[in-house]
Order: sequence, then C-alpha cells, then structure tokens
Amino acid sequence: MTNELTVNELHLDYGSGASANPILKGVSMHLQKGEVVALLGPSGSGKTTLLRAVAGLESPKAGAINIGDRNVFDGAKGFEMPAEQRNLGLVFQSYALWPHKTVFENVAYGLKLRKLGASEIKDKVSDVLKNLGLGHLGERYPHQLSGGQQQRVAIARALVYNPPVILLDEPLSNLDAKLREEARAFLRELIVRLGLSALMVTHDQAEAMAISDRILLLNNGKIEQQGTPQSMYETPDTLFTAEFMGSNNRLPARVVQRDGSQVQLDINGTRLQATARGASAGGEGITIIRVEEVRVSATPADNAIELPLLTCMYLGDRFECLFKGEGGTEISLRAYSKYRLEPGRYWLQLPADKLWVF
Repeated sequence: MTNELTVNELHLDYGSGASANPILKGVSMHLQKGEVVALLGPSGSGKTTLLRAVAGLESPKAGAINIGDRNVFDGAKGFEMPAEQRNLGLVFQSYALWPHKTVFENVAYGLKLRKLGASEIKDKVSDVLKNLGLGHLGERYPHQLSGGQQQRVAIARALVYNPPVILLDEPLSNLDAKLREEARAFLRELIVRLGLSALMVTHDQAEAMAISDRILLLNNGKIEQQGTPQSMYETPDTLFTAEFMGSNNRLPARVVQRDGSQVQLDINGTRLQATARGASAGGEGITIIRVEEVRVSATPADNAIELPLLTCMYLGDRFECLFKGEGGTEISLRAYSKYRLEPGRYWLQLPADKLWVF
C-alpha cells in the first residue's frame, strides 16, 4: 500500500531559547491510502499540535513531512510549504462555517478560491452534498441547521476538492452524547465508502476505537504505543496504554514469584495467578484488571478475592457494583452485573490472563 502521509522524527517547541517548551519529541508515523488513523491521548500530549503541523498551521523545529510523494516540510533544508498549497481537507472542532453564506456557498468556497468554473463547482458541490445526505439543504444557512448537519457541512467542505488526506480535529466533540454515537457510525461508513485517508484527533478512546483502523497513542509528545484498536485494548504494552484504553481496577499487590509471563501475586494474604506485562519478581508491581473482566460469584471460585458488597449503581443495561475490604484494607473492586446484587460477601474471580502486572 502507498503512504498518503509520512511524518519522520518531528520535533516542535513552543517559545524559543531557554524558555522553549518541547511539545513534539521525535514523532514518526505514516498513513496509508484508505486508512483511518486516530491520534489519541490526554490533553497536552501533542495530538492537536501534530495535526496542525501536518496541516501547515504550526512550524516544526526539525524532521520531515511528506504528503504522497510531495515533501511539504523538511527541517534540515529549512523548507516549509504554505498550508494552502498542501491540498488537505480540514475539519475543525468548531466547524468554522461562514454564518452569512448558505450551505452551498460554504462548501463551494474552496473551489472558488481555486478558480474553478461555475458549472464544475455546481456539479462537485451537488455531488458531495448528496453523498452526505445534505442535498436538500443547499440553500439553508448554518444557523438553520442542527449540530449534526453543521458537522456534515464542514466535512463536505473538506471533501469537495477530493484531497488526498482529510484531517479531523475532535470532529464530534460539539455534539451531544446520542448524536455523537450516530455521527460516529456515519463518519466511519462515509470514510470507508469513499475510500478516504483520514487522520483524526480525539481524546475519547471509544470514538478512536469505533472509527479508526489504527490508533497512535501519544503521551507527553511521544508515541506511547500504536496498533489496531483491538490490539491496543487487549494487549497493551505499557501501564499508560492499559489505563488510558479502558475502565480498570487497580489492586495493591506484591509479586511473589515469576516464571516467564506467569506471575504469582499476594493480594492482602490471598495468592492469585496473573500475567506479567513488564513486572519483575519481588516488589510491588502495579496490578490492574478491566472492570468487565471481573466475574462475580456467590460461592467460592478459583483465582478469586472474597469481598463484601458496598453498593450497586444502575447504568441502564447493567449494574456497576462496588466491593470494598473492611478493617482499613485498601482493596476495592468494581464489577458489572446483569442484576442488582443482594447485600453480602462475594467471590470476585480475576482470570489470570486478564489480571495484568506492570
């Protein structure tokens, strides 16, 4: 497959001299034709800065950026192509629609700047509006549209001149929760149907997993881990990845013994089997398990801790139950249940392959 976008060893600072604040610290990535890559990470990790550097809206200090076979930034040669020449589709968090222009005029704006003829503009705009289910809204103004429709107009404007790469900066964050889920499915379907290559910034791990083919998790200006959504969730390489990609229980545990990836733990006097993901024998070791992997049993079970139920919270499709040790013990565990549990003590089974030690 051909790379539509390649970033090599990109460094970017804010400020200069002794007060320079490094934001990107040697980031390398590629985006293949027809692929969706999500830039995921906490606030301040550098994901939006990376997207803006690709777009030409930020000036890196060193490294290189290529779009297809065109070099658009080369730190060693001191070359930087202006943003408007990069021919990228941009969708901002705020949508940035012209309030005084109709939907048609908003989408056509970039084509007019490119000096296309009126009939060609009409055909291209009509085609992209139809593709996004906006064909009947061409004469409306942004304030006459719902949030979801405004978002689709912003996407239409980015797609109308058929750019090689579309850049999306938190494209769904302005929508309410229900609309976000619908927009997520629509956006993924659209990207696949049109064979787009897209780079999307998000801080929402569910959104990143739903839409992307590959996730780049940024942490403090560097790529912590990258891979398919499934591999990132099910086989995290680091504690940061494991904790960022899911809802977890963290347990105070002591590593008693290690044999390869098999670890024996002591958790408050109970011996449990676990799987090492970077732990060494002896010492504390940080132990986590995803909330959905904890199995609740009313009778004694293998590889389990016995704890009293503190409370159950109704979440609609399930209950989230909290168990907490008595007598000053630090242990608390969350687990899901289909039913509200009766007060009492339960055995919380922690499957060895899902109980991870870092």
